[in-house]
Amino acid sequence: MGRRMTRPSDPTPAAPTPSDRTPAAPMANAPSGAQPADLPRAPRPAATPGRTLHMIGNAHLDPVWLWPWQEGYQEARATFWSAIHRMDEYPDFVFTCDQVVLLSWVEESDPELFARIQEKVAEGRWVMTGGWWVEPDCNMPSGESFVRQGLYGQRYLKEKFGVTASVGMNVDPFGHNAMLPAILRGQGMDSYCFLRPGPHESELPGTMFWWEAPDGNRVLAYRIPFEYCSPPGEVAGQTEKALGQLDRSLGDLMIFYGVGNHGGGPTKANIESIHRYDRMGTFGELTMSSPRRYFDEMAKRLGEQGLADLPVWRDDLQHHAAGCYSAHSGVKAWQRRAQAAVLSAERWAAIAGHDARADLERAWKQVLFNQFHDVLPGSAIEPAYDDARDQLGEAVAISKRIITRAHNVIARDVRVPEETGTQPVIVFNPHPWPVTTRVEMQYGLAPNGVHVVDADGADVPCQRTQSVATTDDKGRGATVFQAELPPLGYRLYRLRQGPGMHAAGTLSASELHLENDVLRLELDPATGWLTSLLDKRTGVDLVAGAAGEHTQICADPTDTWGHRVVSYDWPGEAMATTGIVLRESGPLRARIRVERAWGRSTMTEEFTLGAGDDDAVEVRVTLDWRERAHLMKLRFPVALESPAATYEIPFAHLGRPIDGAEEPAQSWVDLSGAVDGARAGLAVVNNAKHGYDVAPPSAGRDHSIGITAVRSPVYAWHDPRLLDPDGHYSYQDQGTQRFTYLLVPHAGDWRAAGLTRRAAVLGSPVRAMLESFHDGPLPPARGYLDDGGGQVMVTAVKLHEDAPRDLVVRAVESTGRAAAATLDIPLAGVRITADFGPSQIRTFRIPLDDPHSAVETDLLELGSRRGAFTVESW
Repeated sequence: MGRRMTRPSDPTPAAPTPSDRTPAAPMANAPSGAQPADLPRAPRPAATPGRTLHMIGNAHLDPVWLWPWQEGYQEARATFWSAIHRMDEYPDFVFTCDQVVLLSWVEESDPELFARIQEKVAEGRWVMTGGWWVEPDCNMPSGESFVRQGLYGQRYLKEKFGVTASVGMNVDPFGHNAMLPAILRGQGMDSYCFLRPGPHESELPGTMFWWEAPDGNRVLAYRIPFEYCSPPGEVAGQTEKALGQLDRSLGDLMIFYGVGNHGGGPTKANIESIHRYDRMGTFGELTMSSPRRYFDEMAKRLGEQGLADLPVWRDDLQHHAAGCYSAHSGVKAWQRRAQAAVLSAERWAAIAGHDARADLERAWKQVLFNQFHDVLPGSAIEPAYDDARDQLGEAVAISKRIITRAHNVIARDVRVPEETGTQPVIVFNPHPWPVTTRVEMQYGLAPNGVHVVDADGADVPCQRTQSVATTDDKGRGATVFQAELPPLGYRLYRLRQGPGMHAAGTLSASELHLENDVLRLELDPATGWLTSLLDKRTGVDLVAGAAGEHTQICADPTDTWGHRVVSYDWPGEAMATTGIVLRESGPLRARIRVERAWGRSTMTEEFTLGAGDDDAVEVRVTLDWRERAHLMKLRFPVALESPAATYEIPFAHLGRPIDGAEEPAQSWVDLSGAVDGARAGLAVVNNAKHGYDVAPPSAGRDHSIGITAVRSPVYAWHDPRLLDPDGHYSYQDQGTQRFTYLLVPHAGDWRAAGLTRRAAVLGSPVRAMLESFHDGPLPPARGYLDDGGGQVMVTAVKLHEDAPRDLVVRAVESTGRAAAATLDIPLAGVRITADFGPSQIRTFRIPLDDPHSAVETDLLELGSRRGAFTVESW
């Protein structure tokens, strides 16, 4: 796959000066290559290669993988004691540590060890890198999750050790999204160490290069050669293999050593062999070092011009273990749900004025821990997912308590005049832009059904739908109604008994078609898939004549990780259509249910279209999967000419080749091109999946978007281990799962389709709650923060970590084009106007007691940043 690599034509900024980052403490006065006190240092031979190898002692510890987290908890303590003992024995030994959760475990379980670590940090021999709570999967979490990895990690380091990490480090994750340089810079880190993709997996320009995010931020990146850990014996083999992969033009290099994965760290044999080979001059000068020292010395040696001449990589860092983006559907859905819940809880706590920081921190840390790169990717042992489910469930439960409290505190102050025979309902919108959506509501004590009115008594489009309860209670039922909600706010509605008005606009339906003012879709009775998706706004039919099956099932012999997989676009069989039923044909929405089966598995897809100008088809999927070592793609064939593919990544998007490669992404993929010369496009938005492809035409098939809906490998099976044909194994994703996707046609520019906002609403629905009658100072509808619904999207609204009377608002430019934005913040009584560069992230700190003194802050909420914006009264 081609990648974008250039050398900068404009001056490249030099690495930050020491004043811009946490300074490294002196190395205990030990000279480079110092030996134990009882071993006099001999001069190296004259034939010694003229280079310095910075030997990075570390102990990568997977807190969960082939063992449960409880075992990782113990091993953190054992590993860190080992590192302390090596420091006591070898005065020049330096230990590099990342993954802050491990330090937090030691703090609570072994205060003596924690105090020793604090001493060694002060000496400069225990070096903090990474700055994140764990080494997470670096593709699937949301942008806000990556912010919180550093927020909680770096602030912990600052509080407990008086330092923050200035070098990012994710040695084991399987790929790295392209916005990480922007996030790292916003968290005080100017450089980055990683291992994957390896030289055989990508065309990276060398061992060290500038990595530039879509917003223009850069970090100095270093690809670790060969491995981040080593055997417990001498380091000759590790060093030789590393030198075989390194870019020799750099001269001085980093080599990582120390027993890892299950922890352990550098051994006596490791350290003594470093001393021995340093005296022998075998590989050059070998010095105990740290990533910070290496980057600083390279910056000094190369100078400003030398740094500027390093190549620049403007893309993500892929590909490795492509199957991880679809392994274990459950943990990916749980993560999506938990991230949305905690972000919503932050917002409502801020609006209600509740200092829920301690509860939110506990919830966030459960979310962040389970983003670890062997949990979220699905590559851990089966029992690990019982813990992940429970921990993520705890985060959701904490969030729901915060949200419910805040909603009730707000609702009690809304004036709700008494009206006999009605039931007040308040609908809350967690998104900082206006949202119009269909709300499903259960009710009781209305045997003749209900209709919905707004606070002024005007009819609201609604229709009866199936209740979630199946009882003999004649008064129970359910309605779906259309709510028009203010941004990050609420609106009051009422349920009145009896039938109500019809929705405005056309809506017609049969078993094989749905049509409103904007869209018309038709289904093939044989395949159950679309034969037509007409966008009336453009006159373009996006699928008419497009060849290809919607479902694609095939045997999957690959391991849990999907090692060496470049694509899952393999020939396969389609699920047979077993039934098509028109489930709803009401005035507000219509719904067709398509039933399919293959082997022992079944799937239903319910296609829903709303009345009037509803411009997306919602499809709710229920998949009961009973296959082993198989996978299924959902494919979306399109009749587009010369299309381009765009994928959502955290805080941004990337264009990628149309080659069928399995790619990680957030919530949407778009394919835009032309039909008979008219610009057109189709986006697929979903709330649970992360493995995608966009495939070129092939025999009997046109261009198509693919979502890997399910894989069922053996748990924690790592190639090259072969499965015993007579063995008994547990396979992933057996049973029922549910998810939803949207089909979004547009006129050829995905930016105008609001895909990221649609994904946010799909993943974090509005909430309706029954209310009572009472007086109150609040109006029937109110919004607390509005980003305007344009290019610049607010992604976080929360209370400041150190000041619960300060509001933090973060926004990002979401289309890759510069924009001016106005953020209306009635909650603080101000309006902020600011310019945003392409994909730029900006965070504002607004004191509620003096909102006109608002400042821009960093992603850690620890300082202020330069940046022009205006604040005026709202």
